[in-house]
Amino acid sequence: MTDPRYSVTGSNYPLTEKQRELISIVEAIGPGMAARAAGYDREASFPFENYAEMRKAGLLGLCVPEEFGGRGADLRTYSIVSATIGKYCGATALTFNMHACSTLWPGILADDLDMTSAQRAEHEKYRKVHFKRVVEDGAVYAQPFSEGSAAAAGKAPFGTLAAKVDGGWVVNGRKIFASLSGAANYYGVLCTEDKPDLSMRDTLYMAVPGDAPGLTITGDWDPLGMRGTVSRTLVFKDLFVPDDAAMMPRGVYFQAASRWPHMFTTLSPTYMGIAIAAYEFTVKYLRGEVPGTPPVKRRMYPTKQIAVAEMFVKLEQTRALFLRMLDDARVDPPKDARLRAYATQYTIMENANDICRLAIRTCGGQSMLKSLPLERLYRDSRCGALMLPWTAELCLDRIGREALYEPGEADD
Repeated sequence: MTDPRYSVTGSNYPLTEKQRELISIVEAIGPGMAARAAGYDREASFPFENYAEMRKAGLLGLCVPEEFGGRGADLRTYSIVSATIGKYCGATALTFNMHACSTLWPGILADDLDMTSAQRAEHEKYRKVHFKRVVEDGAVYAQPFSEGSAAAAGKAPFGTLAAKVDGGWVVNGRKIFASLSGAANYYGVLCTEDKPDLSMRDTLYMAVPGDAPGLTITGDWDPLGMRGTVSRTLVFKDLFVPDDAAMMPRGVYFQAASRWPHMFTTLSPTYMGIAIAAYEFTVKYLRGEVPGTPPVKRRMYPTKQIAVAEMFVKLEQTRALFLRMLDDARVDPPKDARLRAYATQYTIMENANDICRLAIRTCGGQSMLKSLPLERLYRDSRCGALMLPWTAELCLDRIGREALYEPGEADD
């Protein structure tokens, strides 16, 4: 049984039986993930072993609706499960986000959106294809977003273009920081329909096979943190995909991005998990309970007690906002919920790194060693504030602007 202090939800949080079962599955395989995390970080290699365990445990279908053979997890359930993975291996949780959202967005989330009867029929037809690959074949989906432009922040059309041809589409463009590069079976690519006037409303979302002719993976991968995500560059050159590559009908992704803003909070559970891991390690280290280290207690020093208290306060503030944000998540949320989503994303990304900072200062020189996880947690946690579409800077920008202006307002 996990100590409530180190669980994602703490004690007395209302969980369903399904959620409890899924958390238990992750807690059972989590220690193995943690043991392998340092190797993935050192080698900047993808966590294939962790994915094999998640596949065996049925977690790849976490967000596939039950009628398609999946676990039927909603955003709240996904977030709790993902944060639990994040306690053990941040890179695994972050890449799992890309995979899980490739089923969450076309699944339960899309069910809340408006579609014509023709669009709904098209969507049902095509998402069966993708869900079958995940549930029956164990396929892994990625979700490359960034292009080095304003597109990933939702301020311009994607530069990757798809031209309609008989039976499908021809894709040209590139995606940078493409997590799971070389590891995914399919890449859920966001691109713009190639027409005379490019528009964000014409965003397409389609699955490109990892072995498709015309797909090239380029560049090195030697970053500060999240090294196990292996996020190299994807280049698409006259790449053909059939019509059933569509993961959402034309125009539906733009509607989702406008009406379901919490779909962009799914990176934050990873960093919630990292924050918990840093706090747990610090408490156990000061109590002399970390395996592989001398059983020396350091808890009697007032400076260390004060630091742990600071960490606890930050962690509880962060966890409370995280769980409240999950309560808010729905289609067409009110303005205060949208602002709180930005605030939650910002708080988690900043506080996770600050908790890791306090952990390193409090545990002392030993924490700099790669034989212990704190220096990796610190590096991984610093990456969260940089991640599109909701970087820390963009969250602050949106909170300030949307708090002061109503839709359509401008200064003369």
